[in-house]
Amino acid sequence: MSVEVVIPQLGESITEAVIAVWLKSDGDLVREDEPICELETDKANTEMPSPASGVLRVVQAQGATVHVGEVIARIEPADAAAAEKPKKRKSARAKTKEPARPAPAATPAPAAPAPQAAAPAPSAGASAEESPRMGPAARRLARESGIDPATAVPTGAGNRVTKQDLLRASQSADSAAHLSLVDSSPEPTASSAPTATGTATAATDTADEERVPMTPIRRRIADRLVQAQQTAAILTTFNEVDMSRVMELRARHKDSFSERHGTSLGFMGFFARACIEALEDVPQINARIDEDSIVYNNRVHLGIAASTPRGLVVPVVRNADLLDLPEIEREVARLATLARDNKLAVTDLTGGTFTISNGGVFGSLLSTPILNPPQSGILGMHKIEKRPVVVDDQIVIRPMMYLALSYDHRIVDGREAVTFLVKVKERIEDPERLLLSI
Repeated sequence: MSVEVVIPQLGESITEAVIAVWLKSDGDLVREDEPICELETDKANTEMPSPASGVLRVVQAQGATVHVGEVIARIEPADAAAAEKPKKRKSARAKTKEPARPAPAATPAPAAPAPQAAAPAPSAGASAEESPRMGPAARRLARESGIDPATAVPTGAGNRVTKQDLLRASQSADSAAHLSLVDSSPEPTASSAPTATGTATAATDTADEERVPMTPIRRRIADRLVQAQQTAAILTTFNEVDMSRVMELRARHKDSFSERHGTSLGFMGFFARACIEALEDVPQINARIDEDSIVYNNRVHLGIAASTPRGLVVPVVRNADLLDLPEIEREVARLATLARDNKLAVTDLTGGTFTISNGGVFGSLLSTPILNPPQSGILGMHKIEKRPVVVDDQIVIRPMMYLALSYDHRIVDGREAVTFLVKVKERIEDPERLLLSI
């Protein structure tokens, strides 16, 4: 009796997913709890385990949008599938026995090279079977444009064919007709394309742009950013911090820190601890509005914004206020690895109470970060740049960083926002205070 593979509950408010890739092919033998496909939601990618051992029968194709409770495959008993194979072998032998004798007599004609020339066809078929090594957007492009994935050279992670690979393959073949379909334009009819000149013009126009459907995570990012702008009274205040002492402390101890704690010593740990202690002094920034109430969080669940090929994600360091600096660095490194490998779970991305975003790694000198709803505050770190500053009435050159705090003015006043930044600044410029919690 077959067992259905059903889309489970994937997290709060998540009702649908995209089958990003089938890890097993139709007809493969799978074991119970073995990952058989990867589901992409608007928050994270999740591996789908097999509910039983047996033979996989795929119901929903790769790239399909599926909903919670929907059947995407079935697992048939392996013994039933195995019982069919001997019958097929016997029938195949029976067929080969009859033509086995006359076959040599039919071979004097040198037409054998013709079948040899057709030999590449199986490899093309194999490539087509490997076409599931494409993301949903690439598969959709191949389906809509008619570009053969077997003609593309894969450059994506895991030897996957990307949209760019398909477009390069199409351009190298000079298939203007394929490119004219990339923007989902309707197929030309006899009346809409009366002349070759008109067809060429349409191909030229569509070659100037590329229309690609938004991925679930990109749609989610867009919705949340618009939600933040429409529901919160966002205001940003700035300060600057002298990074001299933190940089000197880091340079002096980074090697021994790495040996002792098994992770590198970056700036994020210092800023995380500084923010956690500043939130104790200004609890409004770690709170949120829920209808007509203000909800104060007793714990700090610290979101760390990270850029990935799939888009911006914000994994959460749980109970960060209970962790010391080395523990925070280890947890940030662990989450960063999961984000890079596309292995973050939904629980890794939900429940944050305050966020830190480091645009400085991309060279940003100053920005106004957008809130991550329903949070009321986000700190933006920026590029460290040497600038002339006045210290004890002397002009000196110091490594300086601009800090930006965006906050929800409905719950946080300007005084609290400025106080928070000053508290962070004091602890970064005098890092011993982080060790003494003062």
